[in-house]
Amino acid sequence: MFHVLACQTARMDAPAHATARPLPLTRLLHPRALAIVGASADARSFGGFVQTNLERLGYAGELHLVSRSSREIRGRPCVAQVSELPEGLDVAVLAIPEAGVLDAVRALAARRCHATVLFASGYAEVGDEGRARQEELVRAAGTMALIGPNCMGYTHYASGAALTFEPLDAGVDPPGPSEGAQRAGIGIAAQSGFMAATLRDAFIGRGLPLSTVFSTGNEASVGIEDVLAHYLDDAATGAIALYAEQVRRPALFLALARRARARGKPIILLMPGRSVRARAAAASHTGALAGDHASAMAALTREAVLCVQSLDELFDVTALLLRHPAPAAGGTAFLTGSGAMKNLALDFADSAGLELPALAPATVAALKAKLPSFAVAENPLDYTTIGVRQPGLIGEILDVLAADPHIGNLVLSIPVGPEVAQRDKAEHIVPALARCAKPAVLVLTGDTGPVQPFFLEAIAKAGVTMFRSADRALRALAQVARHAAALERAARADQTERLEHTPAAAALPWPAPIPANGIFAEHHGKRWLAGLGIEVPRGELARSADEAAAAAHRIGYPVVLKAQASELPHKSDAGGVVVGLADERALREAFARLIANVAHHRPGLVLEGVLVEAMGARGIELVVGAKRDADWGPVLLVGLGGIWIEVLKDVRLLPPDLALEDIVAELQLLKAAPLLAGVRGAPGADLHAVARVVAALGAQMRANPCIAEVDINPLVATLQGAVALDALLVAHRERV
Repeated sequence: MFHVLACQTARMDAPAHATARPLPLTRLLHPRALAIVGASADARSFGGFVQTNLERLGYAGELHLVSRSSREIRGRPCVAQVSELPEGLDVAVLAIPEAGVLDAVRALAARRCHATVLFASGYAEVGDEGRARQEELVRAAGTMALIGPNCMGYTHYASGAALTFEPLDAGVDPPGPSEGAQRAGIGIAAQSGFMAATLRDAFIGRGLPLSTVFSTGNEASVGIEDVLAHYLDDAATGAIALYAEQVRRPALFLALARRARARGKPIILLMPGRSVRARAAAASHTGALAGDHASAMAALTREAVLCVQSLDELFDVTALLLRHPAPAAGGTAFLTGSGAMKNLALDFADSAGLELPALAPATVAALKAKLPSFAVAENPLDYTTIGVRQPGLIGEILDVLAADPHIGNLVLSIPVGPEVAQRDKAEHIVPALARCAKPAVLVLTGDTGPVQPFFLEAIAKAGVTMFRSADRALRALAQVARHAAALERAARADQTERLEHTPAAAALPWPAPIPANGIFAEHHGKRWLAGLGIEVPRGELARSADEAAAAAHRIGYPVVLKAQASELPHKSDAGGVVVGLADERALREAFARLIANVAHHRPGLVLEGVLVEAMGARGIELVVGAKRDADWGPVLLVGLGGIWIEVLKDVRLLPPDLALEDIVAELQLLKAAPLLAGVRGAPGADLHAVARVVAALGAQMRANPCIAEVDINPLVATLQGAVALDALLVAHRERV
């Protein structure tokens, strides 16, 4: 019989502090009174750079200077120590060496300063001793917010609060909104100051508007989640570009991501950590203890956070989503005047995982009416040389393709050409791209070949995203297409949660008292799976050879024997599995051999018994599993199982609340997908039966926070259904 669930009822998907409310940043970004501690007449000192930046960006509030060496700097009076500052300042910048930071923090806290920016390094990013120094800073600050340490500060363009030591060029203001472009700008947040500056320069170079650039550093108190929360409420921010080596408050971040999705503000995130070396580097760089990167990606994708793989993608995708924050689902239309580029586009799209769908019949008919008789109305489209004599016709073709319901975005790839051709393109093609309601990008081939200033000005003024590389453009659009699909998938998952259509939505009781190590023996795990409606082989537990023979007679030969004990989750390693037993004599011999094997490999281990099971049906061996990440909560795994899981690692990680149709779609993304469909006359698999198993585990992971891990390997899939041949169920005893 099942045992009643005994577990804390509160969700435990993340540490308790992860649900803390974000810190408000209004006073930081719109300060009325600032101080520079460590001001200097040397314009190339950190304090000098901050003062210059404030002057260049036109900060109009109070500015107080603390300097031990100067009584006035640039006509502004200085005080010699923090205790002479007025009380209640909004922000103080500590442009001083690490040795003086702790005393300055104590003094600022005593003056009731609201927040301070700490440039100094030598804290959590250097190891345990530095982490202890950082914790001491937090204690000394009390209620005062700390930005950093080990950061480059921030720049809020609207208020002129340029509290960074990196010199900002005179006259470089955030570009104003261009005609036809979304009015709001990009909000940048990065745990690395280098990355914050890199993103800023990239977007300014593209002529894109910025709202704020924020470097959070070690995040002693102000973290990337706090900045994200501000951007969600900031009308000046339309798209959010993030670089994070670790999300320290995952539950809060995910809640904010859900709000961002509801408000139509795309979040584009670059988060290193896919490799072991990258995870180690992140820890040494920011003092972060990197979590499970793959689990993070699954949870973030659930909320339609667009997780890019490179800096180029971060630049390109942010530019596209600023203009089109809610892109339409669908494939890409690629058009060009070159047969060679058309052929290359097929290869580029394939390598990027980008669909170039067939055009709708109405689109084909409309194109045939405009194209020469020898042109083929298809996707990719080579419109031939008509653009030379009729440049306006290319704009009409763009309009036709944009109206196709199968198309979610468009690429026009053309050579730069001579000045007369560039003028034609500026006058006819750029406006057509700008009026497109779907993401539409311009590729000017020729690498660094010269582009006339008037052509660049027309592109920038229209807000058109321009590339010099077709393959880079297609990689960016592949990410945009994935984002469109993720938005739809997240909406379906939300609806699934609301309507409670997922199977086994209530927590299923444990199949037995929870063992000391939290690991249930296989026969208990399978009984639990059966309670979820997951098919398992017919089997019985036997404690002697006679009981095993009687069970086999009832079940029917051939059978398999499996040693059962909580302390023996990996039975095969101890010789605890014998398969293919065709009669009683073979069974009795195997029973004795199994007992001897286990005694040899695990002396003193007491078995609960031996599971006698019908031999499983032949089919495609999959693995379906679930685990609870300490930071990111439950995540599911599905892929090619059996012995192949270790060799090929062909798996997909999924959030626990996907709709059935989306689980099926994920199965079709496996490298082994052709096997599931059936190849060379071999039968395939019932994907919906597999999806129901995945959904059932996901529902249980959400319903019961005491489940640590579930592993079904293999799950044998056939056209008739799916059968769990092995099962591992693990409980979190510390949560019970």
